[in-house]
Amino acid sequence: MSRLVMKFGGTSVADLDRIANAAGKVAQEVANGHEVVVIVSAMSGKTNELVGWVKDSREDYDQAEHDAVVSSGENVTSGLMALHLQQMGVPARSWQGWQVPVQATGHHESARIDAIPSENLDASFASGHKVAVIAGFQGVMSDGRIATLGRGGSDTTAVAFAAALHAVRCDIYTDVDGIYTTDPRIVPGARKLNKISYEEMLELASLGAKVLQTRSVELARSYKIPLRVLSSFEDDISEGVGTIVCQEKDIMENRKAVKGVAYSRDEAKLTLIAVEDRPGVAAAIFGPLADAGVNVDMIVQNISEEGHTDMTFSCPVDQVNRAEKALQAAQSASLINYKELIADTLVAKISIVGNGMRSNAGVAAKMFKVLADEGVNIRVITTSEIKVSVLVDRKYMELAVRALHDAYELETA
Repeated sequence: MSRLVMKFGGTSVADLDRIANAAGKVAQEVANGHEVVVIVSAMSGKTNELVGWVKDSREDYDQAEHDAVVSSGENVTSGLMALHLQQMGVPARSWQGWQVPVQATGHHESARIDAIPSENLDASFASGHKVAVIAGFQGVMSDGRIATLGRGGSDTTAVAFAAALHAVRCDIYTDVDGIYTTDPRIVPGARKLNKISYEEMLELASLGAKVLQTRSVELARSYKIPLRVLSSFEDDISEGVGTIVCQEKDIMENRKAVKGVAYSRDEAKLTLIAVEDRPGVAAAIFGPLADAGVNVDMIVQNISEEGHTDMTFSCPVDQVNRAEKALQAAQSASLINYKELIADTLVAKISIVGNGMRSNAGVAAKMFKVLADEGVNIRVITTSEIKVSVLVDRKYMELAVRALHDAYELETA
């Protein structure tokens, strides 16, 4: 009998009515002949509430106890989901991370999945259970303590189970009905994609598209697990609904050079003026930034003049103060020497993504002309094999997204 993994996020299990709705979808897949592994998040808002309780109890909290408290949200949801399935006549059993076990390594609050032995779940299915409801976002460390898996942990849990149990697919149920060419709130004519490659989805996820986390997509690509993104609020869950994330070779539809337009409004641009241009200066700048936990993205170095250059980079806007302190400390320690540090916190990043860029010339040039025609000035440019990203003034962000979406004709297949 084939196995299917279904993951339900916090909004999909926000209350008992929504849990019942999700259980109904699980029952449909059981009726279709699958043994089903269900991964659940905590009810919407519950994780933040639990984290708040931890911080209110002790400011410099013990991370192991943090994980003991915060992981309880998923435990509640898994038990309630199993009860609803039993009420529907579907043999189901809930499982916490340590019971499976989901073996984890690393640090509390950001552990990584090391292995998922399948023997316990195999025995459960063999005994007659049709559904295993797993508390997502958690694993067990070698010392027996529960550890949470950090941002995107429940999606990652779902894909890891799909790989460990050789599932035919991993379905991610969210509050949207698939992956779109861009944000429909900005471009009402944005089109839902039937399929998208792992590589394209990774780029979109890293660039601000929040439907899937990069960790889960990376894992799916490694094990060649097809992902399906669909809405938990739609009745139809048949084949063909939602968006499939898969290998590029499995996509037979018309391949446009650009598949989607992504944006991130919470960006900042920092420029070091008149940095000494010498071997090792980049390491001297970005080493302290890394040590301070600053997530540097785009980097541009100007042409050297009289032994000095300007170095520009971008980072999340909420990390600007941390970056400024790290660079000031590096200058005080004589690791680097610069004339001035200028921070611009009113920029946004716009990106176009598509595997077709590999074989189509002029894609970037078209992007630059479209933005120029709209009067949008480009501050920084970076490229990869299937992506072009630019920094622009934030006030032009939505204009730029709409113009690019129209220019690459993404409303039509």
